[in-house]
Amino acid sequence: MSRKDTSTGAKARRGSGAHGGEGFRGRLTPGRVAALVVAVLTLVFIFENTKEVEIRLLIPEVTIPLYLALLGTWVVGGLCGAYLFHRRSR
Repeated sequence: MSRKDTSTGAKARRGSGAHGGEGFRGRLTPGRVAALVVAVLTLVFIFENTKEVEIRLLIPEVTIPLYLALLGTWVVGGLCGAYLFHRRSR
């Protein structure tokens, strides 16, 4: 059997991580960039739709700007996604 070379492994571990030498650029993965772009485009779409609409909430019917309905739906969807993601990681 040969001896393991641990010098490269220790060096690689030291530079990685949240507090490592990579800084901000190390945290910008392609998935995070894509999620940020989708979030920004969603917010632009939401705030471009300002027309008032009637929405039925089970029994009452309310008239609110469309952007508030879209924003509320986006927030509820984000909270549901965060809850499901949190439950999976355990």
